[in-house]
Amino acid sequence: MKNIVILISGRGSNMEAIVRAMENEAWPARIAAVVSNKPEAKGLHYAQARGIPTAVVSNKEFATRAEFDAALQETIDRFVPDLVVLAGFMRILTAPFVEHYAGRMLNIHPSLLPLYPGLGTHQQAIDAGDKEHGATVHFVTAELDHGPIVAQARVPVLPGDTEETLSARLLVEEHKLYPYAVRLFVEDRLSIENGEVRILDAAAA
Repeated sequence: MKNIVILISGRGSNMEAIVRAMENEAWPARIAAVVSNKPEAKGLHYAQARGIPTAVVSNKEFATRAEFDAALQETIDRFVPDLVVLAGFMRILTAPFVEHYAGRMLNIHPSLLPLYPGLGTHQQAIDAGDKEHGATVHFVTAELDHGPIVAQARVPVLPGDTEETLSARLLVEEHKLYPYAVRLFVEDRLSIENGEVRILDAAAA
């Protein structure tokens, strides 16, 4: 039984998708906690209604990123996580924090990495005239949005798409992709070899 800690900053729709999938598919895992850097994050209410422990570590209470990350790490580690999941956690994490969770922290990014790291990915895809857009689940490394890729989902960019319509279409796929990737980790089906992710057959895990 693996312990999962999910970090959010807002509504936590990907967190909700993971919780639902875990319950419906009976993963050998439990959501040990949902942690946010924003006390007003709506996703905290969802977690609390599900009986999932929650915690808030407000970045506004710390003078530096390093101090915030140290407090966040201390809070996360109270729940003894096997996996830390970033689900709309809008903070750039320091290298020592990332190293502490190396090989056991996942993020979902709304682009087909290595395209468009950072923010504003949907508009960038539209402005570039891309025919398709997507989302990527990857292991987190110190370099922003550049860790080993676990899985990707793709959607078409349609004529007349706006940032809002493209984002909404992609979010539907994110809610399938992220639970899939987390379940692979839970089932010990992911390994990193020479900086690349290998997915093991279920029988080999």
